[in-house]
Parts: sequence; structure tokens; C-alpha cells
Amino acid sequence: MSRPVVGIIGNTDLLNGDYPAYTGGRMNAEAIAEVSGCMPLLIPAHPGYVSPHELMSVFDGFLFTGGRPNVHPMEYGEEETEAHGTFDRCRDAIALPLIRACVEAGQPFLGICRGFQEVNVAMGGTLYPEIRDLPGRMNHRMPPDGSLEEKFALRHPVRFSKGGEFERLMGSGEVMTNTLHGQGIKRPGKRIVIDGHAPDGTPEALYVKDAPGFTFAVQWHPEWKAGEDPVSRPLFEAFGDAVRAFSVQRNGMRKSA
Repeated sequence: MSRPVVGIIGNTDLLNGDYPAYTGGRMNAEAIAEVSGCMPLLIPAHPGYVSPHELMSVFDGFLFTGGRPNVHPMEYGEEETEAHGTFDRCRDAIALPLIRACVEAGQPFLGICRGFQEVNVAMGGTLYPEIRDLPGRMNHRMPPDGSLEEKFALRHPVRFSKGGEFERLMGSGEVMTNTLHGQGIKRPGKRIVIDGHAPDGTPEALYVKDAPGFTFAVQWHPEWKAGEDPVSRPLFEAFGDAVRAFSVQRNGMRKSA
């Protein structure tokens, strides 16, 4: 029996500074294949090549990954400033409507870092351009130097809502994470449930209320050594279970049609 297929939303990139490419971190594919038990395929996120409707007909679930470009502030009604950093408008054009369509269809997705922010914006929320500039907030950005082990090291705890979805999934009210991001949620979007916070109050875990499918998103990077990490593994396993259930249900409906 073939594995269900998860589409990994790629980033627009320039290899060696001049070769146009669509990229996705290897660790994302490893987590989907080895922990979720699904087949990972990279999606060129460009509205001229793919559409949300086409993608949903081909893939069983989606992984919205991290990436250096940020969601353009125009998507949540604000003006662009230098603090907003760089953008990937093609990814915006695919990811945001795809998230909204998946929420309504019950098609599972998992959001990571930028993907976490995309879920909030897609549902009508807003973002702070640079949370380290806010009073009382920590610097959540990735260290500029050091090995990958050092950059992706666990940095701070995330405390989940008592009795919430993430606490049930993790079997704990608090976990250690490797959060690495510059932006953060300012105003939660409609139906967005903030289910976990960093010690400084920064939202770190969310899901969409009353969505018929899996809609978890986290601000940290669970793809790093997902098979070994006690926080990452249950997240990717639960996502894989949701994708398989959706695939079985959809294939059953197609056979009976």
C-alpha cells in the first residue's frame, strides 16, 4: 500500500546568489518520511505554476515550513518597513489561500515557524515585525554563528494551556523547544487558539478552533532531529496519523463515487 503524500511548501531562493531555485530543508523531508511515515514532495510555491485547488487534489496533507522571507505585511493590512525583512510574495500567494481552503475542507497541515505565522495571517491575524524590540521580550532569533547543533539547541520552555490540545498531545504542560524566529503573533486571527507561550508571553503553539482536520502549528523547529526529540516525535506522528486518516477517507469516497 502506497504512503500518503505530504506537500512541502518550498521557498523561492537563489543558490550561490544567482541561480533561481525552489528550496526546502532536508530535515523537513526526513521528518515527514521517517517520523510521519508519509512520502514528502517539494512544492514550487508559485501561483503561475500551481493553485491551491490543484494541490489539494494531489496531496493528502501539507507542511508549511520555516524560511527567511517573511509574510508581507500587506497581507494583514500594514505598511512595509525595513524591520519586516525580506519577502516571498509567490509563497504568500499560494500558502495563505491554501491554508484557508484546508481548514474548511478538513485537509491536514502542520505549520512550522514561518508556517506558524502564515496560519495566523491566513485566518486574519497580524504579526509583530521584530519581537525582540518589544519591552520584556526575549531575542528568539537564530544565533548568527556556531554549528547546526548549537543553532538548533533547546533554548526555552513553552507552557501549554492546561487541558489544551497540545498538553494532551505532548503528555506534559511544559516542554523545551528550539525556537528560532524574529517575528511573532501580534493579534490572533479568527478561530486561532494560542495554546502555548514562551516565558516572555510570545505565542509558540496554535491550532484553528472547530476545524475538522489537523491544524497544528508551532513557532519552534520540530523538524530538527525529529525522530529523536521527545517533543518533535509526537507532533510529527500525530500529523502522519491525520494525513493517513484523511487519505483513507478520501480514497474511500472516490471508490464509492
